[in-house]
Amino acid sequence: MEWIDAATAAERLGVKPATLYAYVSRGVLRRRHGEDGRRSLFSAEEIERLARRGRPRSQPPELVIESAVTALGADRPYYRGVDVLALAGTATFETVAEWLWTGDPAVWRPPPAGDSVAHLRAGPASTVDPGRGGEPGAAMHADRSRKPGAVTHADGTGAARRAGRAGEPWRCEPDEALQAAITAQHALPDDLLPLDRLQVITTVLGASDTLRYHLDPTSVAATGRRLIAGLVDALPPLTDLRGDSIAERLWSRLCPHPATPPLLTAMEAALVLLADHELAASTLAARVAASAKADPYAVVLTGLGVLGGPLHGGASYGAERLLAEIAEPRHAARVIAERVRRGERIPGFGHSVYKNGDGRGAALLDLIKQAAPGHGRIAAGEAVLAEMRRRRLPDRNIDFALATLSAVSGMVPGAGEAIFAVARTAGWLAHAMEEYERGSLLRLRASYTGPPIT
Repeated sequence: MEWIDAATAAERLGVKPATLYAYVSRGVLRRRHGEDGRRSLFSAEEIERLARRGRPRSQPPELVIESAVTALGADRPYYRGVDVLALAGTATFETVAEWLWTGDPAVWRPPPAGDSVAHLRAGPASTVDPGRGGEPGAAMHADRSRKPGAVTHADGTGAARRAGRAGEPWRCEPDEALQAAITAQHALPDDLLPLDRLQVITTVLGASDTLRYHLDPTSVAATGRRLIAGLVDALPPLTDLRGDSIAERLWSRLCPHPATPPLLTAMEAALVLLADHELAASTLAARVAASAKADPYAVVLTGLGVLGGPLHGGASYGAERLLAEIAEPRHAARVIAERVRRGERIPGFGHSVYKNGDGRGAALLDLIKQAAPGHGRIAAGEAVLAEMRRRRLPDRNIDFALATLSAVSGMVPGAGEAIFAVARTAGWLAHAMEEYERGSLLRLRASYTGPPIT
């Protein structure tokens, strides 16, 4: 059988590549992945048959949006062409956010063999990375002795870019905005889930930011740094702060225990793995908001509203509760059986895109096992995985891995949702930038099924 690439197939059919992939999602065409795991290949014979038959019209059209941010592979996403599993554990979240926002080759380059995020944090000449600073070739070895306090501007003069890439930690400025977001939570219940707090924080930070209406890419990136820093720093602190990175600061807000370096590496990897996922439900909603020229805070607030649904980011909270029911590994069979009997969905398992397993979940679970070998919560998770396999139920996904990280680390309830939300803010803003540049409103049409029109 002859296989052709997507460009050749689209040209033969006389359609855009986005339409070609829509045919795949609707079952009109089949595809397979090339040996590199990234290229899509199509049967030349099948393409020829469709070309002769004409475009399919038996199904309603589906929305297709062209985007250069993220492509979905067989079991993982690719951020602007880079395998997310190559980024996880070797790049900081700040680097990945900058890469998503800019696609600038100076932002990220493959690290030397054996380098990891933990290695990058290890010493005074080891920080990060181009996402928080440096010129190409020097960024991976930026000096962390610089004074903290990134200043961001919307004036396009280069100050915002320097704040993101000069080695300074991301800060929410002015400080009055951060204090307002903290004060706004004083009347909230102490046991409120972090995701609910993040929605309040976003609203207050947006109302306090006079630069929020600047929608050029440099300004949106600067807003993103301020916003993500504010989302993290406005959450109630639970333990002493041990570092300036977003991962370290978020840990201190979600866990009452200090992080071990391996667990912090897992936390950073989780942020990287969740930073974007093409047109997930929350991202589509965020893009619609951005297409109407809603400001970045409104875009993120829209995404947060969708993310908490139990079929999206809220699945990690459901998986946390599932693991909490399993005091010992031997209880896993009973807990799963009861949920199956009630006809309930097993949270943290199955994926609408990755039918044969979510590579992100596997990668994160591996890091957690390396960070806490022999931990009782890992044993409970392994028992759940074994029971799901025994019943031939769907494989685990990134939400189950998040729940395992939360359980092993002793984080507060709902921590997985918060990690997901902070991470995905980077992706929402990357997609918003495309909509701001596109300049036209995303207007879906309904397929009317109501009473006859009179």
